[in-house]
Amino acid sequence: MDYSKLSLHVESRRDAFLEELGSILRIQSISADPSKKGEMVRCAETISEMMRSVGIENVKLFETDGNPLVYGDHIHAAGKPTVLIYGHYDVQPVDPLSEWETPPFEPTVRGDDLYARGSTDDKGQLFIHLKAFESYKQLSEDLPINLKYIFEGEEEIGSIHLEPFIRSHRDLLKADVVVISDTAMYGRDMPTICYALRGMAYLELTVENAPIDLHSGSFGGAVANPANVLADLIARLHDERGRVTIPHFYDDVLEVPAEERAEIARLPYSDEEFLRQSGAVAPYGESGYSSNERLWIRPTLDVNGIYGGFTGEGAKTIIPARATAKISMRLVPNQSSEKILDLFAAYIRQIAPPTVKTTVKKMHSGEPALTPIDHPAVRAASESLETVFGKKPFFIREGGSIPEVLTFQEALGAPVILLGFGLPDENSHAPNEHLYLRHFFDGIKTAALLYDKLARK
Repeated sequence: MDYSKLSLHVESRRDAFLEELGSILRIQSISADPSKKGEMVRCAETISEMMRSVGIENVKLFETDGNPLVYGDHIHAAGKPTVLIYGHYDVQPVDPLSEWETPPFEPTVRGDDLYARGSTDDKGQLFIHLKAFESYKQLSEDLPINLKYIFEGEEEIGSIHLEPFIRSHRDLLKADVVVISDTAMYGRDMPTICYALRGMAYLELTVENAPIDLHSGSFGGAVANPANVLADLIARLHDERGRVTIPHFYDDVLEVPAEERAEIARLPYSDEEFLRQSGAVAPYGESGYSSNERLWIRPTLDVNGIYGGFTGEGAKTIIPARATAKISMRLVPNQSSEKILDLFAAYIRQIAPPTVKTTVKKMHSGEPALTPIDHPAVRAASESLETVFGKKPFFIREGGSIPEVLTFQEALGAPVILLGFGLPDENSHAPNEHLYLRHFFDGIKTAALLYDKLARK
């Protein structure tokens, strides 16, 4: 593909592409709202028609007990790689509506950005791949690779039906590489490839004593206070260096090669900007690591909430019957969520006093994922980004989790490329969500160029 012709074609279609994107951004596909079920189906059907209109074949809606999955393919390049494109068409709720400067489902261009719910997460990025296919087809008779598409409508509520679908449709989805555009670049005009995600182990820790709250004058000092005990247990989960104290917690953590840490250090970073974005008072974390390394290559343990006893207005002198903490642990490649949950429970049994009953309730988990940065598919994506953006891309990890990444890797045996074109500050789950238009159009060019690069790799 001649890049100059591709670029001119995409730029000439700016208005048309934005108008078409607007047609799906106007659909209120909020998966968390049961009253929007009709909108979910309408969005899936609209995307299906878009896929057919650009030449994608075998387009089909797969019904689930929730929202439909959209599939399509274009398989005509014998002996060439097959690429599976994943995205999601559901969006977050829009509350609080009063904080939106323009209505969330009325796409509006202001300056260099397109404002609408779903513009960056993930309808805009999903749409990039449809327009990349269309653009390539209009400039060349044949595609150099095979393409498959799977778009879901439940990502914002946990992808409930996606994993069983992937595992039961391995032959349909079989591919050499999976491409997901549902992540962010490190910064504006900074081409970025994400090659690793942290996993998650989530639990509830409950400390109980009496069956009911007790009068603190009658019983205080003579029975253990579950809230006090819980606070002590939480305090003993980290040491003074910020390390998790659970025995064997770090046993399976892979050592990150020096060249990868050097790549992370190459990223522009300042404490001032980090604190501006977070609103925090000061950086904090495990000693010996930068803030980015703490977020990306190190496991963590965080208390997400604590409750128990009396928290209303005024005073009520009680010994609470129970106190609970919700705790999440972000895990890095090679750690197992099930093993970590078991280690946590064993440690609590070890350090909890005999004066209370403790319960560890496992909630949900997801495994970390890693695609080596020297993988041929990653190199192909890197070359595509460099051609379009005119600079070598940055390689980053993400601190969050995308459970379907590991599902694709395990079920299909295919590496996953996280080729996102959003930005960290585009309010993807907040009012005034927006998409930087330069990244949108450059994303189309990058995705189209990737066909040639992958065919040669």
